[in-house]
Amino acid sequence: MKTIKFIFSVLVFFILSTGVMAQVGPPDPPGEHGSGDDEAPGGGAPIGSGVFILLGLSSVYGSKKVYNLLKEEDKD
Repeated sequence: MKTIKFIFSVLVFFILSTGVMAQVGPPDPPGEHGSGDDEAPGGGAPIGSGVFILLGLSSVYGSKKVYNLLKEEDKD
């Protein structure tokens, strides 16, 4: 049963990954990246909130793993 699940998941991965392939579009004309000369191309996208979400989810996951480990030790 594990072999069937593994083969199925690999096939689904390869089938779905073909739709993800894409090429980069043409570059923007010079001077249209931002309002100033010192602004980064792409408008300086914020990544701070994504980092905090990732840290929060990883701490919840680690806490759950520790809780399960301690609960298992109490049974023994």
